[in-house]
Amino acid sequence: MNKYKETFGVDISKDVFDVHGSRKGHEQYKNDETGFKKYLEELPKGSLVVMEATGYYHYRLAQFLYKNDVIVSVVNPLSIKRFIQMRLAKVKTDKSDAKAICEYALVNEVSIYNALTDVQSECLQLFRLLDNYLKQRTATKNKIHGEVVLGIPSKFVYRSLIRNRKQLNKEVAAIESKILSLVKEDQQEQLTLLMSIPGIGQKTALFLIVVADGFNKFETASQLCSYVGITPTIRESGSSVRGRARISKVGNRKLRNLLFLCSFNACKHNKACRKVYERIVNKGKSKKLALIAVANKLLKQSFAIAKSGKPYDETYVSVLLR
Repeated sequence: MNKYKETFGVDISKDVFDVHGSRKGHEQYKNDETGFKKYLEELPKGSLVVMEATGYYHYRLAQFLYKNDVIVSVVNPLSIKRFIQMRLAKVKTDKSDAKAICEYALVNEVSIYNALTDVQSECLQLFRLLDNYLKQRTATKNKIHGEVVLGIPSKFVYRSLIRNRKQLNKEVAAIESKILSLVKEDQQEQLTLLMSIPGIGQKTALFLIVVADGFNKFETASQLCSYVGITPTIRESGSSVRGRARISKVGNRKLRNLLFLCSFNACKHNKACRKVYERIVNKGKSKKLALIAVANKLLKQSFAIAKSGKPYDETYVSVLLR
């Protein structure tokens, strides 16, 4: 199944990254520019390098190798975890994980990594920082409320919290403005198209464009829904197990949460989404389940509109929605 000269599994940690080659065996390098260059020099041409998606750590190495014409694949850590569990492995080290990643790539078809543009990379960093600041702002608001309930015994604490909230509001506004300017510079047309969908706000449209790489990562709407984690999972086994269907939740949590919030507005103003919501509720299902189905519908509409290049039309039904 594997068509490459040699396959390498890479396990990355803060200071080093362990490499296991299908022929060379185990090696270890420093997780910095010097280690990257040394690994590149020793890497046979025509090889495949496979690593887990581990946030900041994998990104630097993946981008470096991609820019140096190395074939790279970044796989879901959950896939590797299940692969290791299936093999009943008793040893768990960085060295053994690198070997497991290599073996996984040898028996499974892995997708090839496409590097992010500088704009996409900066937007993702900005979204991560924005999420962090929003959490801090919520915590600060709750703390202010707590001080008010206490009767504000310390005016110094109260004023400090108010100043902190004001500063966080400024930072949030600045980040949102920067993200908007970057996406407008790179994907203005697609941003306009997505915002034509009733229920999709500017923030969700921006995040969709950045996370989905302008929708170039996916060939079908189903693939996008699976990536976000808004797909049902069935829990049935034999005659005794009949679990409730749930969404997979294996995907981008931030985007999933944004779409769920959008579903409330979509139920009122998006004709197709309203029909989905009413149909599910009329069957006696919970409103939360209906809202999740609406979020799924919104995502499929976004995919269809982005691929077709046409603005939202409630009378139009595209085969891309299937």
